[in-house]
Amino acid sequence: MSQLQGSSSLKRKRQDLALVSGSMTDGERVLYNLIHSKKDIGIWTGDMKRETNLPDSIVKKSLKLLQSKNLIKEVVNIQNKGRKHYMAAEFEPSKEITGGDWYTQGSLDTYFINLVKDVCLKYIFRQKVATCDGILEWSRKSGVFTVGITAQQTDEILRALVLDDEIEEVKSTGIGDFSSVPVGRICYRCKSKGGIRGEQKPGAMAFIPCGVCPRINFCTPDGIISPRTCVYYQKWLDF
Repeated sequence: MSQLQGSSSLKRKRQDLALVSGSMTDGERVLYNLIHSKKDIGIWTGDMKRETNLPDSIVKKSLKLLQSKNLIKEVVNIQNKGRKHYMAAEFEPSKEITGGDWYTQGSLDTYFINLVKDVCLKYIFRQKVATCDGILEWSRKSGVFTVGITAQQTDEILRALVLDDEIEEVKSTGIGDFSSVPVGRICYRCKSKGGIRGEQKPGAMAFIPCGVCPRINFCTPDGIISPRTCVYYQKWLDF
């Protein structure tokens, strides 16, 4: 039954698109086909002009009409926020475009990042030793966050806390504080006695942080994430 419903829905969608397509100008059709082919990556207006050889006036007019028909949408590309970037309305932007889970409408959500850091740090302190999976399972069961946190996000937060010199990554010995964690399993424990984020200890960076940075793929010299603005890189230089 569900397959029949899905097939029927897809058929109606194609019929609706065919009707809209019939009312498109040649310029609209060329641009829509190009934008749609880029899927969740989308395309910059400059690349549209280069790939289609359409005059600037036709491109601008066609984009406006396609948007009014809800066939395409403008999205924020964190790599180049000043450029107009479009994709077909049926797709959601990839992480290459949005910056990933820590970005909201193209801006890094530092408030939420710090909130998750504090929650994870306090949990590790209470447990004395915690694994990434353990923190993730607890956060989901407790409902401490109003939005879901993924395993990748949890791992990124733990790596950031290691760089902040708040916690350390260790392997379980299976005894003492590690009795609940299988021998050899990677886990984390607080480096400070208070279990809260306080003053930074000296010697925070014994190695260049770029090698373990979870946002290294988005780091560019003139981008939002760059060596010039990276607090971890600056700490390493100060060290």
